[in-house]
Amino acid sequence: MQESSSGLARNPRLAEFVLALGGFGIGTSEFVIMGLMNRVAGDLAVTVPQVGYAISSYALGVVVGAPLISALAARAPKRLLLIVLMLVFALGNIASAMAPGFWSFVGLRFIAGLPHGAYFGIAALVAAGAVPVDQRARAISRVMLGLTVAILIGAPLGTWAGNLLGWQIAFAGVGGIALLTALLIRFYVPIQPVDALASPVRELSALLKQRVLVTLALACIGCGGMFAIFSYVMPTLTQQAGMSEALGPLVLVIFGLGSIAGNLIGGRMADKNLMRAIPTILVWCAVIQGLFYFAANNVWSGLLFVGLVGTSMALAPSLQTRLMDVAEDAQTMAASLNHAAFNGANALGAWLAGLAISAGFSWSSTGLVGAGLALCGLVIFAGGRWLEKRRPPTAAHCARS
Repeated sequence: MQESSSGLARNPRLAEFVLALGGFGIGTSEFVIMGLMNRVAGDLAVTVPQVGYAISSYALGVVVGAPLISALAARAPKRLLLIVLMLVFALGNIASAMAPGFWSFVGLRFIAGLPHGAYFGIAALVAAGAVPVDQRARAISRVMLGLTVAILIGAPLGTWAGNLLGWQIAFAGVGGIALLTALLIRFYVPIQPVDALASPVRELSALLKQRVLVTLALACIGCGGMFAIFSYVMPTLTQQAGMSEALGPLVLVIFGLGSIAGNLIGGRMADKNLMRAIPTILVWCAVIQGLFYFAANNVWSGLLFVGLVGTSMALAPSLQTRLMDVAEDAQTMAASLNHAAFNGANALGAWLAGLAISAGFSWSSTGLVGAGLALCGLVIFAGGRWLEKRRPPTAAHCARS
């Protein structure tokens, strides 16, 4: 078994790969349905917009599951909890593939979403605890690679297989990946010490910590711009820039490559200087997303900026690391809520972008919505730092600030 008594992994890269594999399965499950909506609607005798209920149900599962599991499983060994979460995720996806009707499918997507936030949060804590402290953000970014590679490879491959062999094969395949991950976690992820003082009440205390709430608000609003653009990127490029629909898979590939690059670069920046990295990345997001408004008038400049917008994923490891620093005794809750906040960013960005388009603005106005959300994130960050200076942190906090 690849572990030491301290919790540091003897082979941290292998442990990170195993954790990233679980993230790959989760990311594929989350995004693949967007490419299978027509097949699901046809087989389950509903309209395509109704299939959106299944997407919303999964997101609701993420939002509900993250705090609930973090509180109830406060004293559970992290490795065991990761295995259980993967087994529940496998069950939810395999059952989704066997759903006898539409509403049972919607309910099973909720169950599949329950482990999402808790898994990523706990995986981040385990990965950070398995390496020296000055390598935490990079370890987290490597675990998050599973999610970004899912956008690049998992969702397109699942969409292809689902359209060729039936949408059920995509969810069954994700279930298989989850079962494999659970087995590999048992052998390659190190056991880490259990906090004997952990409790549901202590984990829930994260919801009362000012710096945790500020960071979650930053994730929900500052990251919303990427989702505002990504949610409508296909009609933006096809209807405004005149791109052929045949280039649709290329759009996903380019966005996925940008996400991978941003994730890795963001982790390195966060390890060097976390509190400088966050505002720097937000400024980058505001500029790139604002320029997308102009770039989307041309196919090739639009495709280039799709990749640049994908680099907004650089915020993920920075915010995850920040939550670890400010959560004090409620580490699991705070880390898990980060992914619930990202799902909130997804919903908020798509909703605001939809309002702009419905109001008669161009498709590329999603870029202006994104830039506005990134700037709001900067305001939240600045306001949070101002509040911290007005209320001096305790000695325990000082070492992390």
